[in-house]
Amino acid sequence: MYESYYGLKEKPFSIAPDPRYLYMSELHREALAHLLYGISSDGCFILLTGDVGTGKTTVCRCLLQQLPDNTDVALIVNPRLTSLELLESICDELGIPAGGGEKTAKLYFDRLNAFLLDAHAAGRNVALLIDEAQNMSLELLEQLRLLTNLETDQKKLLKIVLLGQTELRQKIAQEGAEQISQRVTSRYHLMPLDEDDVHAYISHRLAVAGERERVFSNRALSRIFELSSGIPRLVNVLCDRALLGAYVENKYLVDTRIVDQAGREVFGEVAERKPVKKKGKLVPVLVFLILFLLTASAVFLYWSQNQFLDTQMQQLVERPVASEALQHAGVEKTPAPVERAAPEKEPETETEKSSTVHIIPLEIN
Repeated sequence: MYESYYGLKEKPFSIAPDPRYLYMSELHREALAHLLYGISSDGCFILLTGDVGTGKTTVCRCLLQQLPDNTDVALIVNPRLTSLELLESICDELGIPAGGGEKTAKLYFDRLNAFLLDAHAAGRNVALLIDEAQNMSLELLEQLRLLTNLETDQKKLLKIVLLGQTELRQKIAQEGAEQISQRVTSRYHLMPLDEDDVHAYISHRLAVAGERERVFSNRALSRIFELSSGIPRLVNVLCDRALLGAYVENKYLVDTRIVDQAGREVFGEVAERKPVKKKGKLVPVLVFLILFLLTASAVFLYWSQNQFLDTQMQQLVERPVASEALQHAGVEKTPAPVERAAPEKEPETETEKSSTVHIIPLEIN
């Protein structure tokens, strides 16, 4: 509806896994490299996991376009199958005829083994890609493990790539799946995009669709990152709705108000979706502040303790020494001043006695 209004050849934010629109962020580039290396080397199980909407299927489509010409691929998009149905689907994808007679697991297994040996002799590689692999049962995973036993003395004849959500890692790590886990030769978990990558992702898709001018304001781009949490599929849905909203209002530049309105239409209440901070930019600052505060606190406590001890010692020295507790502590009590007794009066001499006048009262009759 809005394509001609913005001069676009097609919708830039379709949720279909079109490899032309794959933005090769560092994360997606590493994921694709893991898959290519696993298939070209002597790998066994190659694992690519990620949250819903992070672009696993799009990476898989890009992988199919970049595989060498000498590679035969079987792609299974619905793994909710029985063991027999799985073998039948693999043979159908590789063009292996089932032949007549009763269709059994042994029949498909033998035909697949013969096909792999012929491909190896012709210098060709064979890869099996299974999307949504988290839906596979342990029984089906065990059947895949048995397929990895098809080998020569030098290499495995079948490379198996499993693409699935985070639950796939948990399923392979659980008890009873040890033999499968030990055969995983490459693992990669695809994370959501950070804010810078979301900005570049939107610009990339608009450019592929034919748009060369600025469509989203910087604040609108930041708001899209907050609402989508960096998940590409949610970015697509939100941007598509925002472009439609701007077209309806006859505006060319998408602002935050239009993005918030699109968020309410797509996700419900915008306030229910928590904003996501930029990844990796605030962490070093926070770590520095925490270390600075801890160091400052330690220095202050050390200084306060020394000040307290100095004060206590000073008070102890200046306190009058009068108690018995100080004597027990090893401090000698200063003797109190002694009152001098008055000197004893010496006995009077004879001269002094004779000079003493005695008055005798007279009695008058």
